[in-house]
Amino acid sequence: MQEIKIRVEGMHCGMCESHVNDVVRNVKGVKKVKSSHSKGQTVVIAEDDVDIQAIAGAISAQGYGVGGTESKRYEKHGLWRK
Repeated sequence: MQEIKIRVEGMHCGMCESHVNDVVRNVKGVKKVKSSHSKGQTVVIAEDDVDIQAIAGAISAQGYGVGGTESKRYEKHGLWRK
């Protein structure tokens, strides 16, 4: 799994966040998504083989600007972490 942070320009409210979340969820391999208009970013948890360009394309197709992306290994932490 990987965590992908995407800079998104043009989100101004919670409804914008919902639009972005909805289209990103439809990309194959995406497991979880959360957008923040105040931070100007979308954070995606996805399978290792997810197409990051497909995610960016889905966002830009909605009229939002897509800036840089960064990706790192995602490790789920449970309640009983040592």
